[in-house]
Amino acid sequence: MYAFKDYDCERVGKLIITLAPTGMIPTKEMTPYVPITPEEIAKDTYEAYKLGVSIVHVHARDENGVPTYKKEVFEEIFKEIKRKCPDIIICSTTSGRVHPQVEHRAEVLDLYPEIASLTLGSLNFPQHPSVNPMETINKLANLMKERNILPELEIFEPGFINTAKYLTKKGILKKPLHFCLLLGSLGSIPASINDLCYLVQSLPSESNWSATGIGRFQTQINVAAILMGGHVRVGIEDSIYYNYPKEELTTNTKLVERIVRIAKDLNREIATPSETREILGI
Repeated sequence: MYAFKDYDCERVGKLIITLAPTGMIPTKEMTPYVPITPEEIAKDTYEAYKLGVSIVHVHARDENGVPTYKKEVFEEIFKEIKRKCPDIIICSTTSGRVHPQVEHRAEVLDLYPEIASLTLGSLNFPQHPSVNPMETINKLANLMKERNILPELEIFEPGFINTAKYLTKKGILKKPLHFCLLLGSLGSIPASINDLCYLVQSLPSESNWSATGIGRFQTQINVAAILMGGHVRVGIEDSIYYNYPKEELTTNTKLVERIVRIAKDLNREIATPSETREILGI
């Protein structure tokens, strides 16, 4: 069991908050608050940035609101974000749930984001399977290494952590590693506190980690991560509702405001972008 008795807000350091504003699933039909266009994504990012968010996890949509891998769309989003938030850290997705070809997934890496997601295994989501063969994982990881892009290692299952250890042993990944633990999606690890503790205990040494829960689990996993000395990811990508079971639609700003308030109540200071770069070794 994670040693909660050892918690010390000064020892664990400042809290990194990542905003995941869009994702691949939410549509305007599901919620009018999901940002789709570059301008909408940049606006939500700016509001979150003012509250203390230092990383934004970016997914791109085409003119019809459909997920796209196109580099030029990502570039427009990045420019809009940087225009409003010059020092924020951009983390781009390399998800293959809709476009599995590694060449498509790697296009955005030509833009040299500071961080890029790297899913370390395959799993089933309700809408699409996420297929990530070792060959694809290796190619994406090597491209990130060549471009000095920090991989955000997305962990949906405990076995994904073993893959991270293997890739580190082979020299494909280098420490300090940065993990994003995602719990509670149908087809992946559940989202109990015990599940989060197990994942954290399984991480290799010299690791930084952030956590979120999918849907109704977002806030409780965020709070547990704050208490355990980790970092958090929050946003409409992972939950379109502010609370359950009321299913009150939310905005990205409201989700960030809640986490900032909770973090302050728990005496975790919020990391600035420059402090986040130092923590993650960027």
